[in-house]
Amino acid sequence: MPAEVISIIVLVLVFLIATVTSVHMGALALFAAFVVALAVAGETADDVFGGFPGDLFVVLVGVTYLFALAKNNGTVDWLVQAAVRAVRGRIALIPWVMFGVTAAMTAAGAVVPAAVAIVAPIGLGFALRHRINPVLMGLLIINGGSAGGFSPISIFGTITNGVVDRSGLEGSPLLLFAASFFFNVLLSIVVFFMFGGRSLLGRREGFGAEPDPAGGGPSKRNGRRSARLDYQAGGAFVAGPRPGSPTAEAEQGGAGSGSGTATATEAEPGTGPVPFTRDCAVTVTGILALAVGALAFDLDVGLMAISVAVVLTLLSPRGAKGVVNQVAWPTVLLICGIVTYVSLMERMGTIDFLGESVAGIGVPLLAALLICLIGGAVSAFASTTGILGALIPLAVPFLLAGEVGAVGMITALALSSSVVDSSPFSTSGALVVASSPEHQRDLVFRRLMQWGMSMILVAPLITWGFFVVPGWL
Repeated sequence: MPAEVISIIVLVLVFLIATVTSVHMGALALFAAFVVALAVAGETADDVFGGFPGDLFVVLVGVTYLFALAKNNGTVDWLVQAAVRAVRGRIALIPWVMFGVTAAMTAAGAVVPAAVAIVAPIGLGFALRHRINPVLMGLLIINGGSAGGFSPISIFGTITNGVVDRSGLEGSPLLLFAASFFFNVLLSIVVFFMFGGRSLLGRREGFGAEPDPAGGGPSKRNGRRSARLDYQAGGAFVAGPRPGSPTAEAEQGGAGSGSGTATATEAEPGTGPVPFTRDCAVTVTGILALAVGALAFDLDVGLMAISVAVVLTLLSPRGAKGVVNQVAWPTVLLICGIVTYVSLMERMGTIDFLGESVAGIGVPLLAALLICLIGGAVSAFASTTGILGALIPLAVPFLLAGEVGAVGMITALALSSSVVDSSPFSTSGALVVASSPEHQRDLVFRRLMQWGMSMILVAPLITWGFFVVPGWL
């Protein structure tokens, strides 16, 4: 049996075993990488470590470390209240604001993971405070990054258009950008209504000064809600026990401020504005420095985040108590384990093997669909940037034959490979999971897994059916 086929079978077994047993998927993936490297690929342990995503590890640790500090010193609370003020308390607009901010950053040239790393912790902090489904918030942030990601000056757009130009294929950078933007907008509308957006329509929350719809001063309906609200698997929030009751105290179990558990008393703006302290000012300055360094000077997001966090810790040691424990270590192990194994598959030639096998199929439309499916499947577990640079060249001989429109095929492949960034095994999805509150993290991971895996099939079928099959591009 070819080594490439063995590596695919082992990957399927990793997901199956981790699903039906209690073995951690990340640890199992590292074990599989070690065994397959030695027994099948003829590699050494050093080769396996060479595929470990050190940059992704530092990004995940650095960003969650920094925003754990920001949560401890009250900066996240202050930013959340500022966001509510900016939209005059219209909660339904906040996910779309996050979508627009992330899209603008990536369209201007920011790397998609860098933009998501900056926006996700703030957006998910808001989602916790104001009872927004964290999956809704996370997906709109990721989709926003993809929406702007194919502008002519963006990273994805530059890579894709560069490969097209070098290959002598017909291309349309503006069409690619427009298709990416509107596809992600439409996808986000679906996400909005699938994950609880309907319940946000018409909801307004103020800070003790929002008029009651019925008149008579501040809204007690929004500002003094007494029940704790927990996100349930069905996509809605339901009322739990009243804060301070024996049941609520038992559920909280004495957790500290960094536990990720929030009561309505903590979350509701009606309890009064959060003061903008010296620690908040220093933290906001640090986050702005992170954004400028990552977006304007292309500095590493993870190293920048850790640097800012270390400086904050030195300036305010009291606010750093217990912060390291709040880093999403299980998520870090999970993501890094899977990516290490996929890196092994790439070195073994599994990805090239799949692409070349599909390109040799005699039915052009079927081959086009399979290439899009491969792009989506691989990108869900690896770097979208790398996939765009690898799969488009593999499709060049197929496209030069002229049996399928090059512009439509490139657009379909680009969208199929980028939309799956919502997978928790892709960098953007991993950042959303890591930025989620601890008590919601498993749920967010499962929902992103379901959504991301569905996109592996749905996105290629839709984009292939619209951009390739009609033959109009």
